[in-house]
Amino acid sequence: MNILIVDDEALARSRLRTLLDDCRDAMPTTVTEAASASEALARLSPNGGHAFDLVLLDIHMPGQDGLALAHAMQALAHPPAVVFVTAHADHAVRAFELDAVDYLTKPVRPGVLLARVAAQLARHNAARRQHAAVQALQADVQRLQGDLDTALGVTLQTLLHLQDARDPGAALHRQRTQAYLHSLCQVLRRHPRFAAQLDDRQIGLLLRAAPLHDIGLLAVPDRVLDKPGPLDAAERQLVQGHAQAGAELLARMLAPPAGTAAPAAPGSWLHWAQQIALGHHERWDGQGYPQGLAGDAIDWPLRLMAVVDTYDALTARRPHRQALAHADAAAVVAAGRGQQFDPDVTDAFLEVCDDWPAMGLRHV
Repeated sequence: MNILIVDDEALARSRLRTLLDDCRDAMPTTVTEAASASEALARLSPNGGHAFDLVLLDIHMPGQDGLALAHAMQALAHPPAVVFVTAHADHAVRAFELDAVDYLTKPVRPGVLLARVAAQLARHNAARRQHAAVQALQADVQRLQGDLDTALGVTLQTLLHLQDARDPGAALHRQRTQAYLHSLCQVLRRHPRFAAQLDDRQIGLLLRAAPLHDIGLLAVPDRVLDKPGPLDAAERQLVQGHAQAGAELLARMLAPPAGTAAPAAPGSWLHWAQQIALGHHERWDGQGYPQGLAGDAIDWPLRLMAVVDTYDALTARRPHRQALAHADAAAVVAAGRGQQFDPDVTDAFLEVCDDWPAMGLRHV
């Protein structure tokens, strides 16, 4: 146990040190002295060379007294236990208000001092063991969380591979929409409506979440996805159901083992993956699906995803139609300004979209 004696009287410090030295065999201690509050704070600082477990602190000292020093020590990252040494027992109440663990009255009796120090040593060792146990538990939790994250990542990647097996163009669609989304974010991060959200961290989370936007298509039959002609009403309903199916699939995967409802933390990439899967077909005018949200009630990542997903769908060949040229697809998106799409997001798209055909050619 490392003990710091703080007292302006050298004789008082010497007496306490002698008493502590007498019991070193039974209670190993290292004793350091300080003659003032400033000297004590210097020794207690991170560069002071000691980590003290206990401070035996005189109350009445010139300049900064013991009470003021105790208050200053509370700001330390790891404050030591404090036992006040005073000739006035009536100071005990104020001492305990400053988180003192005990107090001794002068003149200090050897048996009382040793008993109090022994009690603090036992308390310190118990606290140290508890701290070590908590750290070990935290390490176990972090290790388990890492294992769970790894397992979840593998599972999600397996689902995407399954989607690719059904639709060889799905992976390229994910890569293109990711590239377009990053380009759109770079424009919108300068816009006053979006600047606060689109910092580097949020853009990173969004780009990580975006590839899962169509995961719900796994629930749509092949006969519908591969149909060469127009879809009928029932088939369109099946396709539109992929938004709800994707969100529910991710929610089930992210639920705790007990099965209780616990969505991903707001603002995490998994949270945005769920939200994007559910809402990337919502429309600015409220005519989208599945919830019929309108305007700013549609979270900002969904509004961005709606534009890039639509553009890529228009410029990619589908079983029931040929791909549109870039200029024609851009005109369709522009025509949806204020109806299907957020006007400001549409304007940002028009500012940057002429760069997208070259981006798309990297993922064909």
